Amino acid sequence: MAAPVLPDFPWDRLTPFKNQAGQHPGGIVDLSVGTPVDPTPELVRQALADASDAPGYPQTFGTPPLREAVAAWFARRRNVPDLDPAGVLPTIGSKELVAWLPTLLGLGPGDVVMHPQVAYPTYDVGARLAGATPLAADGTVQVGPGKNAVKLLWLNSPGNPTGRVLGVEHLRKMVAWARSVGAVVASDECYAELGWDGVEVPSILDPEVCGGSHEGLLAVYSTSKQSNLAGYRAAFVAGDPVLVQRILEIRKHAGMIVPWPVQEALRVALGDDEHVAEQRERYRRRREVVRDWLRAEGFKIDYSEAGLYFWATRDEPCWDTVADLAARGVLVTPGDFYGPSGARHVRVALTVSDERVAQLAARAAGPDGSGGSTRGNLR
Repeated sequence: MAAPVLPDFPWDRLTPFKNQAGQHPGGIVDLSVGTPVDPTPELVRQALADASDAPGYPQTFGTPPLREAVAAWFARRRNVPDLDPAGVLPTIGSKELVAWLPTLLGLGPGDVVMHPQVAYPTYDVGARLAGATPLAADGTVQVGPGKNAVKLLWLNSPGNPTGRVLGVEHLRKMVAWARSVGAVVASDECYAELGWDGVEVPSILDPEVCGGSHEGLLAVYSTSKQSNLAGYRAAFVAGDPVLVQRILEIRKHAGMIVPWPVQEALRVALGDDEHVAEQRERYRRRREVVRDWLRAEGFKIDYSEAGLYFWATRDEPCWDTVADLAARGVLVTPGDFYGPSGARHVRVALTVSDERVAQLAARAAGPDGSGGSTRGNLR
């Protein structure tokens, strides 16, 4: 079989703009990448250290205490009271699960993987790795007569990059449609603890969404954002025990195992809500500063009601926005990284230190301190 044709890694195209922004006298304010910058909580680091004597092979399925901790977390934080621990599987971060899920489910040529139109690129890549066909569509009408070819439907709420939250009614309709055509629904929910201004973020596993049955449903979650564990690669997938067992069998053969010390760190992190609330407050403060800066710069903010990004536009080509801001030492992500529909937006991340966020107001004056953008008539 021929190797899959994959797109170029998009972030490589940002390198010249990152270099330019880095030459600013005040240094770069990098709002382009959603990687945590705050410390890993002490109780999690201690859990990792306490489990560091690990001479034996870990369980691919995850330890029973970890799977029970995930089920308890869903009940406590996500309004999912009936998750079966047999339907829980730790993963090596969430990106690898997103990339390999079509393959793990046995998809291939002739199968369609549907994902949002403005989306994290790995949904598309995962379909291609399996030899399946990616389809960017936000509604079932866009699928057309080939609906029975859809075998996997990706949902992402809160969305990356848009921060859009899908409500119960929308999720319920998508679940019903997927079940009618025999498709698995995988919901990427890794920003769920970061709803702003009272926004509620329902899970695909919520009884109000799924009717009390997790059949055909998988929720994908990561602690990278809420617990600053990106370096730990501590995530999990949960939902239908039958699907989880199918995925588990292949992962056993492939040696796709979360290290036992990381499993213990994940278990402890999920059992403590206090550090999550503290991190959320850090992001809330930064969010207010970045939002005010964007508005002062003439941006319109779309969606962005949850998550760690603003989806912003000045109604111009996204690379023009990137170039203008890079000249003033600020780096953002062009929206077309997430599909053609994002070509006039940029994604602006909150994962930057307080000291760097404080630099934004100074950058609003322009590179020479005289005020305005580098092109003068952008707005």
